[in-house]
Amino acid sequence: MKHLLVTGGAGFIGANFVHYWLQRHGSGRLVVIDALSYAGNRANLSSVSSHPAFRFVHGDITDAALLAQLFQQEQIDCVVHFAAESHVDRSITGPDEFIRTNVIGTHELLKAARAAWCRDGSWRGDVRFHHVSTDEVYGSLRTGEAGFTETTAYSPNSPYSASKAASDHLVRAYHHTYGLPVTSSNCSNNYGPFHFPEKLIPLMLVNALEGKPLPVYGKGENVRDWLYVEDHCRAIEAILERGRVGETYNVGGRNEWRNIDIVRHLCGILDRRFATDPTLAGRFPNCPAASGKRVDSLITFVTDRLGHDWRYAIDASKIERELGFEPRQTFESGIEKTVDWYLTHESWWRDVLSGAYRR
Repeated sequence: MKHLLVTGGAGFIGANFVHYWLQRHGSGRLVVIDALSYAGNRANLSSVSSHPAFRFVHGDITDAALLAQLFQQEQIDCVVHFAAESHVDRSITGPDEFIRTNVIGTHELLKAARAAWCRDGSWRGDVRFHHVSTDEVYGSLRTGEAGFTETTAYSPNSPYSASKAASDHLVRAYHHTYGLPVTSSNCSNNYGPFHFPEKLIPLMLVNALEGKPLPVYGKGENVRDWLYVEDHCRAIEAILERGRVGETYNVGGRNEWRNIDIVRHLCGILDRRFATDPTLAGRFPNCPAASGKRVDSLITFVTDRLGHDWRYAIDASKIERELGFEPRQTFESGIEKTVDWYLTHESWWRDVLSGAYRR
């Protein structure tokens, strides 16, 4: 597999994968298609824009004609499908776009791959469609309940997770009905560089630096399993290189944290950073730490969101056993890297917050 089509490659996880893949696989071709909706950002790919193996296409995965053209022009032999609407809150207030992108868009990709790779019932050699999904399709766990496995029954509880569950089923159906060579991965919560600041960790970071409230749903006791985004990229690489066709692999960090503990941990990191780096007070004068106050004074508990799942946790035994994958970052090491990135990429998140990246 040397000619990749990466959907949603200007988004958070997709952009990290593009950087990771081009650093490790310089030959061949990597084509990104991204609709550049609100969370897609060309700036996420600026450092690879001149790479000889890279091409960016501004387009929508529901555009069947464009997909057919790309498969033919670029001789695509591998799809890595990240493109998705992914924010639960947005899916609650506006579910239509989630159905369009996550379900219809995935179906158009599957049809395009089948048309390009199958002739007269025979499949081309080394081709692969890898579908990136989420642990949210499995629903919610109780405290103390064993983590999700690949055989856990689906029980999606939001329009977002329901749309991802539908896309997972379509991928499975195209493999079992038509023989499309597919793999899938269901991953826990990611964090790291380029994370759009509507999600928990980047939202808390930028709000804290700006001295704005840190809104925590309910009592902040909901639990999530966290994985540093580069480790997710490593897992996908392992699946593409060694994964069995037709299989699903759950990817997780074995890092379960309550939301309130995440927020307090971030506040503590910022307290320490400001105490040891006097330049931060000048750059971020509105942060409480700039005047010697605790950042956690900004924590504000807000009304819980509708249908808020209590706990997610991944049992990653299968990918560990079959592919030898284990995360390299603990949550503590990964979150330090994440804070470093946001402190050194202030212009990136300010452009995102202002909307300047879309002009």
